Amino acid sequence: MIDYGLEGKVAIVTGANNPQGIGAATAVEFARQGAKVALVYKKISEAFDKNKTASNGPDRYHAANAGDASVVEAKLKEVDADYVVFESDISDESEVKRIYSKIIDKYGKVDILVNNAAVCDENGCDTIEKITKGIIDSTFAVNVRGSLLMMREFVNNRGEYGRIINLSTDASQVFAGQITYGASKATLEALTRSVALEVGKYGITVNCVAPGPTQTGWIDADFEKTVVSMIPMKKLIQPQDIAQTILFLASEQAKMLTGQVIKVSGGHAL
Repeated sequence: MIDYGLEGKVAIVTGANNPQGIGAATAVEFARQGAKVALVYKKISEAFDKNKTASNGPDRYHAANAGDASVVEAKLKEVDADYVVFESDISDESEVKRIYSKIIDKYGKVDILVNNAAVCDENGCDTIEKITKGIIDSTFAVNVRGSLLMMREFVNNRGEYGRIINLSTDASQVFAGQITYGASKATLEALTRSVALEVGKYGITVNCVAPGPTQTGWIDADFEKTVVSMIPMKKLIQPQDIAQTILFLASEQAKMLTGQVIKVSGGHAL
């Protein structure tokens, strides 16, 4: 196992209740490196068929996001992790302050922030013809405001070590069919660069990982064939692929890497 120098570091990972998700994979990888982990999640309610959750597809994905973090906690316990869990809404400023206060009370510091939490419309309404104020507001509330509030509190509670890793999407610059989601992620990429310039003087790095089509439980067998045909490397990205990139960006080895948007997409959406 590669030693990323994360022993004893304290990492916040948002959007961490889907056992097949990027947040869960990242939290487990941090724990394996000896980091202390704070899981943050919010249950997201979307309709799903309980009879279709045994295999990958939208129903499994929605069921996972509607649940708590108990399965992820079980994975952390398997690696003897030191962790805490918060069911919270990062779009709420008071909740963000509460999260940091509780973590600092317990661990005395926060070293790493992974802004993974995000929402997107799943009903085909995120297009210019169907978009609503509600979709615009809810998407930007979490993907932009929530991520920015988490970054602000991180910087204002900074210690001797600082790594911020934001999660975008490889198609953020041109995302027809999910225009608000794409725009929110393009905004997060812009924030990554701007905040990196502001906080470099503190020794804090700020980078962004932009995953391609990733198997977080939502891609069923039929859709996989379509998606894989658009990926030059001809296979889906796995959450562990993203987690490994995040570990590197969080490491001492990446201390001079900042303000970057790194696509982990197998060549998709270059």
